[in-house]
Amino acid sequence: MVNIEFIGVAAILGISAFGSAIGAGIAGQAAIGAWKRNYLQNKPASFLLVVFAGAPLTQTIYGFIIMNIMRGSDADPMFKVALGIFSSVAIALSAIAQGQCSASSCDAFGETNRGFAQYITVVGLCETVAIFVMVFTLVALL
Repeated sequence: MVNIEFIGVAAILGISAFGSAIGAGIAGQAAIGAWKRNYLQNKPASFLLVVFAGAPLTQTIYGFIIMNIMRGSDADPMFKVALGIFSSVAIALSAIAQGQCSASSCDAFGETNRGFAQYITVVGLCETVAIFVMVFTLVALL
């Protein structure tokens, strides 16, 4: 059981990034669809949709921060494995949910060019879950 804790260390970054990729893919497809509709209607296509498309990428950063702290932690190796897996799944699900909310935001904002503040607020609520998980995971490692 030498270095078994590195399963948790790898999981926290890898699974978080996996969720970010799925979320960004979902949101990115919606942004492209909204831009296409705008172009077909000879309307200006808002570059602000990139904010929604890129929103799920921050969860990878949270995974990276946790990974670096986890590597240097003296916590029990099996605890690190469990914490890395469960925390990363929660962060990944946050990114996927954020991608779905961002996709709806792209559709709505692309159609109306209104409501950006409300849409980004809801997208931020999904982000909050990942931030909570990161903070609680870091506290657990100390």
